[in-house]
Amino acid sequence: MGLLFSLRRSFAHGVHPEHHKEQTADLPIQRVPFCSRYVMPLGQHIGAPARPVVEVGQRVQRGQLIGEPGAFVSTALHSPVTGTVRDIGPHRYIDGNFRPAIEIEADPYATQQLPRPTPIDWRSLDIEQFIAQVQHAGIVGMGGAAFPSHVKYAIPEGQQIDDLLVNGAECEPYLTNDHRLMMERPEAVIHGTEIVRQKLGAKRATIGVEKNKPESIAALKAQIGERPIEVVALEVKYPQGAEKMLIKAVYGIEVPAGELPRDVGVAVNNVGTIVAIADYFDSGMPLIERIVTVSGPGVAEPANLIVPLGTPIREVLRFCGGLKESTREVIMGGPMMGTPIADLDAPILKGSSGILAFTAKETGRPPEYPCIRCGRCLEACPYFLNPSRLAKLGRARMFEEMKEQFHVMDCVECGACTFACPSNIPIVQLIRTAKDNLRQRKG
Repeated sequence: MGLLFSLRRSFAHGVHPEHHKEQTADLPIQRVPFCSRYVMPLGQHIGAPARPVVEVGQRVQRGQLIGEPGAFVSTALHSPVTGTVRDIGPHRYIDGNFRPAIEIEADPYATQQLPRPTPIDWRSLDIEQFIAQVQHAGIVGMGGAAFPSHVKYAIPEGQQIDDLLVNGAECEPYLTNDHRLMMERPEAVIHGTEIVRQKLGAKRATIGVEKNKPESIAALKAQIGERPIEVVALEVKYPQGAEKMLIKAVYGIEVPAGELPRDVGVAVNNVGTIVAIADYFDSGMPLIERIVTVSGPGVAEPANLIVPLGTPIREVLRFCGGLKESTREVIMGGPMMGTPIADLDAPILKGSSGILAFTAKETGRPPEYPCIRCGRCLEACPYFLNPSRLAKLGRARMFEEMKEQFHVMDCVECGACTFACPSNIPIVQLIRTAKDNLRQRKG
């Protein structure tokens, strides 16, 4: 396996959807103009929501703390603009439900410039202080999962991180925000990687990038210098960006079911997260904006944009020329794992990697046929589950059997099974429903 592995950096199973990155891959990152209203949900991440530390009517400055962490698995929240707090209460989320949020009216006369940069000496911090700083900065996984980054750095006693793995795979179709970030700010990627590597005590760091991004690979390699960092070109396959698949592709290590990357001595961060850490320690800027890819057949003018958090999705689309009349659905994230947007007035979140607009051609659901037991879903599943069996049990609402006998909670809902199914069975949707039901029963 040694020679084969060295030649083909990949993992078993998976699928090969069309890339559809040509609309935005060559478009430089732009900044969206500030708008008048911003909504910051308190729960933009996995874990407990933030607690407001501001009041209605209070004036806030851009980058000011407006929400403190609600628990250890939680992060701080900061104002994306200078303005006035207009409301603290329920606001519509991307799924159409109402959730607690802080609404801020931007000051139309403010410059919206950040205060003078105040670098933080990360070298002088011990690991506990470093973790506290990352939590205070509000930094989460920027690839879409939005898991609080500081939690990954809290390594249990007796464990050691040997390798820092930076995820630049960006395997979801259409999305190019990570690609442009690596191309335009490679020095920040390398700098952030070195900060995290040193604080975790890792011997080395590896940045995994799929081969369909040769410009990004070249830009990163040019910035490494003498640092113990390697850039690895990966075979193009979905879901390469999943943590366990990336570890398998880069190191050839299998992370056992039920275990985490740290259990095999690896910490994984998205390139966007790494840059956010570099920016915070270089300038003191917390996570108040992110890069978003706006693309798809239904968008008039696709773009890669720097967007303040809390910006209404409608305003972002307006900047991109609006939606075409043929648009039938808008989703947040990539087409494989993204979430349909129920309300265009919902805000951009910390985990919003993309806004994609699709026409009837892409969203029309073909007729569903009975399972023919072809096994393609088994060949597609990177976690070696039995998606066909899970789908059948899901229809029968046999949720406990799915959990106890067929390990449904190991599914990451990547959608590879649905993509591969010739009978057009909505396998991942049935699995997602089952997992939601099991969580509600547990709660």
